[in-house]
Amino acid sequence: MTSSSNQAARVLGMLRTMHTIRAFEEAAAQAWRDGHVRGSVHQYVGQEAIAVGISANLRPTDYVSSNHRGHGHAIAKGADPVAMMKELFGRTGGTCGGKGGSMHVADFSVGMLGANGVVADGATIAVGAGHAIKVMGEDRVAVPYFGDGAINRGPLMEAFNWAKVYRLPVLFVCENNAYAATTRTADVTAGEGFIARAKSFGIEGEAVDGNDVLAVDAAAEHLIARLRRGNGPAYLHATTYRHHGHYAHDKGAYRDPAEVARWRESDPIARCAAWLVSQGVGQSDIDAAESEAQALIARAVSESNAAPWPAVATIYAEVQDLDMEVVGAPR
Repeated sequence: MTSSSNQAARVLGMLRTMHTIRAFEEAAAQAWRDGHVRGSVHQYVGQEAIAVGISANLRPTDYVSSNHRGHGHAIAKGADPVAMMKELFGRTGGTCGGKGGSMHVADFSVGMLGANGVVADGATIAVGAGHAIKVMGEDRVAVPYFGDGAINRGPLMEAFNWAKVYRLPVLFVCENNAYAATTRTADVTAGEGFIARAKSFGIEGEAVDGNDVLAVDAAAEHLIARLRRGNGPAYLHATTYRHHGHYAHDKGAYRDPAEVARWRESDPIARCAAWLVSQGVGQSDIDAAESEAQALIARAVSESNAAPWPAVATIYAEVQDLDMEVVGAPR
């Protein structure tokens, strides 16, 4: 294989993962509408290139932490979509035994430390992991993903400060989709901008087109390499746009339809497929990436519907009481 064909094969794999994330998110939203998923489902549709481009440069031993829109981060890091769907359905076999749900998806086996419903708290979790890496002298990095709304939250400032003081191997990734829930973030953000917040702590930051998986891949490659050399932390600001509302039942009426249409023209999956065509990759291979993803997620939904509910006896397993003892654990 030539170098260019190796790169095309690698990008085709990234396209397959992006299709898997999108199929998962659309199926999860439909499952919510059908009453199979309780709580909320925050879809990652339109933002897939960020998690996929970054995870292409991570090792299984590296860590990621997430936010409420975390399914894509987990899948990109290597979590099993079938187990994840079971988690959303609240069934046995889910990544957290069916007890975490959509906003608490985690899979420590692939370094996915968990989604988080508290805005910016995923960053503090990643910084904790980064500090453990430093103390133990391990060759790992930690990547917290957070939205643009987190840039105005105190926990993120604390995370920036701690990571810089201790020079931790943490790559902070802001997925700027322009809206903090239903509020345009630029309207409520003072100062010189998002990257300036990181730089005010002495953290070098850069911007990237978050809808271009190759650009994200390239930025992540050199930033993560810097962290592994001990030159952390770093900040990556990825500009993107979510195709749907803040959550599955949000109609998104606060957004101009023309704005949504413009951003859909910059769909990361379509752009990736177009690049592959330009490199001579056959349309049949590109179509197969989508059909394989659709088949996998269809199986995930089918198996989730058929999976049993967790046994009542497991309700308190892995839950801590006020004395910080594991309830139900052998004494």
